[in-house]
Amino acid sequence: MKSATFPSIRVEQALRDAAESILGEGETLSGFVEQSIREGIERRRNQSEFIARGIASREAARGSGDYLSSSEVLEKLERRLDALRTKRKPR
Repeated sequence: MKSATFPSIRVEQALRDAAESILGEGETLSGFVEQSIREGIERRRNQSEFIARGIASREAARGSGDYLSSSEVLEKLERRLDALRTKRKPR
């Protein structure tokens, strides 16, 4: 059960028209806005968690001494890509 509301926001008529023009059958503008907010929250949570994992991984790598520079990683990736490209060439 819903128990709170988001504040009203003023937007240009063109933005409202654009939002209304893409609504699915039976979908309301309020439902669209709610779903957009939910997806935005999830996207930001995922982004924050991704960054936190990256920072933790970097620190663990630095602490262990098992650390590759970005140029080393890119070189390895390029070699793998070259090998795949050679493998896929038509004969």
